[in-house]
Amino acid sequence: FSLPEGRGVTVTPPPPSPSFRTRSTVTQHPCPTMACLSASFSLAAVASKRAAVRTKTRSTVRCSAKTDAFVAKVEKAGKVAFSGLAASALIASSAGAVTYDELQGLTYLQVKGTGLANTCPVVETGEKGSTIKAGDYALEKFCMEPTSFTVKEESSFKAGESEFTKTKLMTRLTYTLDGMTGSFKVGADGSVAIQERDGLDYAAVTVQLPGGERVPFLFTLKEFTGKGNTSQFGGDFVVPSYRGSSFLDPKGRGGSTGYDTAVGLQGKSDADELQKENNKNVAALKGSAVFNVAKYDVVTGEIAGVFESIQPSDTDLGSKAPKDVKVTGLWYAQLQ
Repeated sequence: FSLPEGRGVTVTPPPPSPSFRTRSTVTQHPCPTMACLSASFSLAAVASKRAAVRTKTRSTVRCSAKTDAFVAKVEKAGKVAFSGLAASALIASSAGAVTYDELQGLTYLQVKGTGLANTCPVVETGEKGSTIKAGDYALEKFCMEPTSFTVKEESSFKAGESEFTKTKLMTRLTYTLDGMTGSFKVGADGSVAIQERDGLDYAAVTVQLPGGERVPFLFTLKEFTGKGNTSQFGGDFVVPSYRGSSFLDPKGRGGSTGYDTAVGLQGKSDADELQKENNKNVAALKGSAVFNVAKYDVVTGEIAGVFESIQPSDTDLGSKAPKDVKVTGLWYAQLQ
């Protein structure tokens, strides 16, 4: 609308409220918000404070790595996790090697996306396994980190021998076993008896052979019982079925549920060529593993080394013969 001529309207702005400050009185923070967050979550900040976040039981442990070396180590481990070597399960043990105390000093955001969650701690300083005193120990934080997966294939030649073939990892970096517990007994003569009881002791893994065939298997160490000495010990373990009895195949057949035979083929339910497909088998198989002790820290009770295990692959609920899968890598544990 239009105002009458000769009449003006004067608008007086209201005085500023006491609860608000004018722009001239606002003091800008010297550090922007995102910059402050980045600084608070930086690796250098965590590395300088990691001594304060260590648990009381491990307060006597001294980390030999300095702050700069620790930051460079973690950053290097993150780069390796994103490289092609990590995707093919050929992670070098020295590239992403961090100690237990260094891992405890990292926050969730610093570990997320770096691949460190799929690695086992290392023991930088220590002695041989022969220094372990006789006694009964509790096996804690038992961890197994594979570095290679090979599958045994039959030779293409008639008189050739079967050999283990290198594979390509098809699943994500979630194949490490961690948090396992058990018992570790050392005799007066240096003999060792180890028993695995509980923990994250299985992981579903799929690898691909050079010809394109994919081999799924359940990497595990369930109910491992081993004997040996303080330098090397080995034994057998149980390999559960890759799929459970309630799993249904594409034709609706399962071990404990589903159809007995394929729909439309009831007349051939007793045929020999369909027996393995119709009668699902979820029986557990056996595997074996050997562990070598490389270092043992008398102060912290940390023990580490290398391992090699051979176990069967998936049988598709008994419909096909399993393949032998060899897994080699690093292992870590704490004796308490």
